[in-house]
Amino acid sequence: MKGNIKKIGVMTSGGDAPGMNAAIRAVARACSYYNIECVGFYRGYQGMIEGDFVELTARSVKNIISKGGTILKSARSTEFRTKEGRAKAYEQVKKAKVDALILIGGDGTFNGGIVFGKEFGIPFIGIPGTIDNDIAGTTSTIGYDTALNTVVECIDKIRDTASSHNRLFFVEVMGRDAGFIALNAGVGAGAEEILLPEEDLGLDRLLESLKKSKSRGKSSSIVVVSEGDKTGKNVFELAEYVTKNLPEYEARVSVLGHMQRGGSPTCFDRVLASKLGVKAVESLLDGQSNAMVGFLNNKIVTTDIEEAIISSHDINRELLRISDILSV
Repeated sequence: MKGNIKKIGVMTSGGDAPGMNAAIRAVARACSYYNIECVGFYRGYQGMIEGDFVELTARSVKNIISKGGTILKSARSTEFRTKEGRAKAYEQVKKAKVDALILIGGDGTFNGGIVFGKEFGIPFIGIPGTIDNDIAGTTSTIGYDTALNTVVECIDKIRDTASSHNRLFFVEVMGRDAGFIALNAGVGAGAEEILLPEEDLGLDRLLESLKKSKSRGKSSSIVVVSEGDKTGKNVFELAEYVTKNLPEYEARVSVLGHMQRGGSPTCFDRVLASKLGVKAVESLLDGQSNAMVGFLNNKIVTTDIEEAIISSHDINRELLRISDILSV
């Protein structure tokens, strides 16, 4: 198979994640090592449709390993969701003489690759890059560790203010469908309560927990709320509800928002991205396709990409139990 692949195209798509640049660098340099040409498509599938690409060499990707975001930019393409749009993309791929693709992103990126691969037969490998960590087949996705550290640092600073003013803070973090950031950052930052999409703990339980905290002498509290929490109320409504039912609390809200996506990637994310980037290139050269590279049991492995999307990456129940114990 190695002889059939002369040029590999790489792209980033969906939400950006710290470490994507490290993955791009690894792909470009692995291609250079194996004497394969490499091009990068700008703005994901939309750039592919428009033929907007750049040659990537070992030297052109220097000094990007420490940068957040993605030098190839990212975008969501509604045109690519149509058969006509994908046909345009394939024509541009052929025009660029690209033999195989490496797709860096999340489930939306991978679903696009699956359809594209089935329609036109072009081999591809996925690299999981998303701060949500919501893809099976890998213990950690690129960007997740950096996002966790960013959130913990923010909560530590918020706690200083909460303690100074005896306030209750609701801190909303990203995670519409998965509570990995909320749970791990909540435990890491010592939150009193953690609200997750996977667990509908209910408002009564929240009130009861805050009452117990008050009775045990806690003068301030932090509640970490995943944006996809299933209580049926957004974070501002939650704060209003608690203030109404527990007037002894002075509640404030802090929405961390897109700062969780930014910043220089941690060493863990840089190393993970480097390993996955090299493995993606080598997997294509070994004849693999329709697969995702990931990190499982301290090893770099490949998983069928459809299985990685369909299978659930379950929340850590043991860590959830530990968070309950530590919130006393």
